[in-house]
Amino acid sequence: MVLLLISSVFIIPVLIGWGKLVEPVFGILFEGISGKVLSGILAISLLWTVISFFFPLNIYIEIPTLLLGLFFFFRSKLYMDLYLLTKNDSLLFAGISMVILLAGSFYPYILDHFGYYVPTIKWLTEYGLIKGISNLDLTLGQMSVWHIFQAGFSHFSDPFLRINTVLLIIYTLYSIEKKHWIHLFFLPVLFMFSQSPSPDLPVIVFALIIVNEILSENKNTFLLFAFSVFVFAIKPTMIWLPLLVFLWAVLILKSDYKKLYFGILILLLFFIKNLWTFGYPVFPVATGDLELSWKPNPEVLKISSQYAVQKTYDMQYSYEEIQKFSTFQSIRNWLFLDGIKSKINILFILSLLVFSLFAWIKKRKLIYLICISIFIKSIIVLIFSAQYRFFIDVFFVIFFILFYEYFNRRTSIAAFTVLSVCFISALSFPVMIRQYIPSFRLGSFLAGIKKEQFYKPLTYKYLKFNSFKTGNLYFNVSKNYPYNFDTPVPSISPEYISDDVKAGIFPQLLDKNDIKKGFIWKKMTPEEKKEAEKVIYTIKKDDK
Repeated sequence: MVLLLISSVFIIPVLIGWGKLVEPVFGILFEGISGKVLSGILAISLLWTVISFFFPLNIYIEIPTLLLGLFFFFRSKLYMDLYLLTKNDSLLFAGISMVILLAGSFYPYILDHFGYYVPTIKWLTEYGLIKGISNLDLTLGQMSVWHIFQAGFSHFSDPFLRINTVLLIIYTLYSIEKKHWIHLFFLPVLFMFSQSPSPDLPVIVFALIIVNEILSENKNTFLLFAFSVFVFAIKPTMIWLPLLVFLWAVLILKSDYKKLYFGILILLLFFIKNLWTFGYPVFPVATGDLELSWKPNPEVLKISSQYAVQKTYDMQYSYEEIQKFSTFQSIRNWLFLDGIKSKINILFILSLLVFSLFAWIKKRKLIYLICISIFIKSIIVLIFSAQYRFFIDVFFVIFFILFYEYFNRRTSIAAFTVLSVCFISALSFPVMIRQYIPSFRLGSFLAGIKKEQFYKPLTYKYLKFNSFKTGNLYFNVSKNYPYNFDTPVPSISPEYISDDVKAGIFPQLLDKNDIKKGFIWKKMTPEEKKEAEKVIYTIKKDDK
């Protein structure tokens, strides 16, 4: 907690300083310290995304960024604004921040942390964005802008990868500054994302802030649309947010289309990034084929697509069984899965129905637009892969719209206190989750509270791996473990090696002497096939 506090005290002024720095260029998202912080996040993320095409996001990128942010923070005396903001609510802000730091200091437990977040950040810090990296490990083709943001801070200021914890403190700052207390209610629920650089947390937080600003009659469509596209760039399942802001700007505010150009530029940068790393404009959808030589193998994409369909049904049915479902069976089986996923799916449908009824009763154009945007996103998710993690943001937004007028300061603080006790207790004593919600699989990965975390955030170390060669590629595979969070790059997950061998292909370096040149896939020669089969044999032997 102590080191996490120091990290937060260091990073937040840097973001404020950057927000001040870019104000003459971007304008003001909204008045106040939290507006500068969000502008700083946007500016640094975009800058580092461009830089990562050419250079790794190492300490030589981080240090100048930190110094420049701190320079503007102190030159403009923004520390006085921060002091005055928290003066009247200093005890509240300090108390909530301490709870956030405690929650963020637990061991990470989200599986994507080990198989996706950390490997992505390792690549970004050591090499930057790599052309065709999805050929090495399909998951790496995502390269979320949030991981670019985290990677840049991961050397000196946030080596424990707890940028999400810092963001929750910023979110608290926003709630206090705006006196919109309902946001405090959401904080404890978001604790589940604070131990990892999960993109789910920033997109939920930013979506709630943007919707709050729209409801507060902030008419800065230039930056609100740009920021909504930035949220989409972090996680494309948030497509409803830029759609909402666009419809609101055009249909209600009658804004000039020229005010949308910054958002369009961010969208173009997002497409270029994905084309570079994945070969298609939007990961993981194989549409918009530009016939790039480094795009993934169609058979590998097909296997991935089938796996996504199985994940929709929580892996409780085979792909062949799912293909035989009628429309009625598809809906019924999805709604009545075994375990907690069924409850979440039913709640999702009920939430959409309740929100539709609410919009009809209110008869406000803005509420209609929010409802339409969320419905469009929901339909897209249901068609492609109706996993609860792809629509979890909908719960937050619907609850916010339904109840934001009813949460005052006292009610919100009381709710925050009760929910914080519940969530911290669950993190500290995970046996309760395992006992009462056995179908919640992540509960089995919670490690509980440790005395060491009061000094520094808890992290795992593994560093057991085997090294192999197939064709011109030397690579590493985690030993007796499915994820490569602590394996030196280049590394490949065992499941993707199996997928490649099934497809009769294997990733290769474009230039055997330079990883930075990128990866392609190639049909295996008989000799390479033997090398790949030897890799699979070794992996299976280690698993036994």
